[in-house]
Amino acid sequence: MELQEYIILALKIIIGISIINVWLVQPNKSSKWRGGDATTIIEEFNVYGLSKTFYTVVFILKVGLAILLLASIKFDFLTLYSSIGLAVLLGGSILMHFKIKDPLYKSFPAFLFMVMNLTIVYLSL
Repeated sequence: MELQEYIILALKIIIGISIINVWLVQPNKSSKWRGGDATTIIEEFNVYGLSKTFYTVVFILKVGLAILLLASIKFDFLTLYSSIGLAVLLGGSILMHFKIKDPLYKSFPAFLFMVMNLTIVYLSL
């Protein structure tokens, strides 16, 4: 395996596990990265003015795409779909932080993970 393949593999694992951790393991845990004064993911969506239905759609998309990104380790054809999809969703997260005028640092994780996904896309082409 070449260095580029190791980088892609590491990014897939970091992103996939991190997103699953945030959405399935720690959705009710307070974090300094949450939008506004929210302490849970659902509160964060409320702060952004987004509905429970929208939360459910984003939940399914993010967890589903994170699982597909991990599956792309074995099934390479899933790589671009999952990385591009996650990059778009993370871009939306950044826009929501800007919408409510959060301090810049709160959008850093979304920005970092968006860049990591775009790196996967670039290195996979």
